[in-house]
Amino acid sequence: MKRASIVIAAAAIIVTIAMGVRQAFGLFLPDMSAGLGIGRSSFGLALAIQNLLFGLVQPFVGALGDKHGAGRVVAVGTLVYIVGLIGASLATNAVGLHLSFGVLVGMALSATTFVVVLGAVGRAVPAEKRSMAFGIVTAGGSLGQFLLVPTGQLLIGELGWRLALVAMAGIVAVMFVLAIGVAGKPAVQTARGDAPTQSLKEALREAAGHRGFWLLNAGFFVCGFHIAFIATHFPAYLTDKGLGLSIGANALALVGLFNIFGSYLFGVWGDKRSKKYLLSTLYAARSVVMIAFLAAPLTPFTALAFAAAMGFLWLGTVPLTSGLIGQIFGIRYLSTLYGIVFLSHQVGSFFGAWLAGLMFDLTGSYDSIWIASVALGFMAALVHMPIPDRPVPRLRETQVKVVAT
Repeated sequence: MKRASIVIAAAAIIVTIAMGVRQAFGLFLPDMSAGLGIGRSSFGLALAIQNLLFGLVQPFVGALGDKHGAGRVVAVGTLVYIVGLIGASLATNAVGLHLSFGVLVGMALSATTFVVVLGAVGRAVPAEKRSMAFGIVTAGGSLGQFLLVPTGQLLIGELGWRLALVAMAGIVAVMFVLAIGVAGKPAVQTARGDAPTQSLKEALREAAGHRGFWLLNAGFFVCGFHIAFIATHFPAYLTDKGLGLSIGANALALVGLFNIFGSYLFGVWGDKRSKKYLLSTLYAARSVVMIAFLAAPLTPFTALAFAAAMGFLWLGTVPLTSGLIGQIFGIRYLSTLYGIVFLSHQVGSFFGAWLAGLMFDLTGSYDSIWIASVALGFMAALVHMPIPDRPVPRLRETQVKVVAT
């Protein structure tokens, strides 16, 4: 139990730093766009590339974590993260920004966030507490957003955007030490119901033939679209409407604060209730909250109320989706399978960050993206309902044998 507590704590703090720094990137949009002489679509494309690489690398990084352990993967990812941030601070044009902020930081995030560390946590805790543990780690990402978004705003104001990025690289370096807490090579065999002889190729074939796996991919695409759109463009949206960047920074921080509660509670509820129906409820609620926000007069109060509501619904998808994958397929290849689903999330993030910037440059408005976000939320609510969420036959047969002995 002591070992499990150490893994959970280290994983939560790693996610706190990695995701907290990432969630502050939207604050750099006005100053970096002006400093580099680029439009919002170019800045949005940098974050879109980051989100896409964040996803594309996930299955491979997840497989490395399943084979060699999370500690080594996190340490390498931390180094790449630092190089990416320093590279962005030295950028002089859009290409430099796309390579540093986009490619390097995107790859680094894949190695320092949920996919890798949740695999370590899943192997360290019993099945009946797994969803709650995932919720605690996910809440760490929200705590980072609450703490590091205001820190990012302060650093930009005091140091300028270039030195602010260097300072954030120093914060990221702390993860080198934290990687020790999630270190350890996964056992080939598990004692929690997985068939010990299953290979990675067999696990991939099993997931590919399961309807629920593809429905989870579809739902997580929507989650990525929502989060990237709001995290990247919401501060600028509020600034355009006359509320100022400080309200945008406070809104993102409030998203992080309320997601601490949302991630933890959805994780707890996921151990007690149907994960797929909780996911349907969460996505439908997002759409309802967006409709209410767009229908109400825009004031600092309504902007912050929207941020609080969306924050509660922000990353509750992570413990539920990862928990559902572990419930259906077991945990031996959890990082790999969740990495594939997370790739879909990041494809959605690519379009949420880039398409919103493109539509703004073309039309001068985010209206079309708000409408798309509402429609996608209701679609995601529907696709989770028919997911077959029982363990696959391989696990059920193993469990029967365990009971029989």
